[in-house]
Amino acid sequence: MPISLPSTGTIAIGGKTVHRLGYGAMSLTGPGVWGPPGDRDGAVRVLRRVVELGVNLIDTADSYGPYVNEELIREALHPYPEGLLVATKAGFVRTGPGQWHAVGRPEYLRQEVEMSLRRLGVDRLDLLQLHRVDPQVPLEDQVGELKALRDEGKIDAIGLSEVTVEQLERARRVVEIASVQNRYNLTLRDSEGVLDHCAAQGIAFIPYSPVAKGALAAPGSPVEHVAKAVGATPSQVSLAWLLARSPIVAPIPGTSSIAHLEENLAASTVSLTADQLSELG
Repeated sequence: MPISLPSTGTIAIGGKTVHRLGYGAMSLTGPGVWGPPGDRDGAVRVLRRVVELGVNLIDTADSYGPYVNEELIREALHPYPEGLLVATKAGFVRTGPGQWHAVGRPEYLRQEVEMSLRRLGVDRLDLLQLHRVDPQVPLEDQVGELKALRDEGKIDAIGLSEVTVEQLERARRVVEIASVQNRYNLTLRDSEGVLDHCAAQGIAFIPYSPVAKGALAAPGSPVEHVAKAVGATPSQVSLAWLLARSPIVAPIPGTSSIAHLEENLAASTVSLTADQLSELG
């Protein structure tokens, strides 16, 4: 199936307009999102293939590795192609494989933004998302520091990750929010209300873990039935469902395999009928 990203439509995030099917680079690290990838040259090839295929939204974070992911993106793609948006995140500390801790102290967020600028080799971050809200620090202080960094020209656009509607609105009273990145897919819809709120406010919604798993995607499931009907894989149907869900949705499937990357991006050519969307729920 040929890949045709323009068929996904586009979305504006900050100062750039991107295709609505992006790439999540977290997979290009070691086990437990810790350390370098086992095949660094292979990871570089994947990133370069991402851009060759027309993807212009790449998602990363300072905690992926930690730091390894941002450094890898710079190695593979700097100087960056015109129009490419590299979204990174800060505020979620990695202390070991599979270990995550929210840290939203303003001085820490400032330090990590400065270091992400250095690692990515840029003067301004296209999109900096608060990776998690630190419950020990007032949310207003966390986004307030990001606003200060934006006003200093070090960040173009500000986003949030794993937030509620209430948290999103509190943040918006401090600074314009360009994106929300919550976990959301066919089988995990806890953030349905957040997505609908983003759609009403014109805020980009970037679902991570966008491919459905579990019973809904199992043999004999609605996903498998629809996939057979349209000549696609269950993963492609999952992504096509997200793209059909709302024009503000921009999924970021990740992989460390070029073949799997191309399979995921071919979801851009999958069209689902109203009956098929209803069957998926």
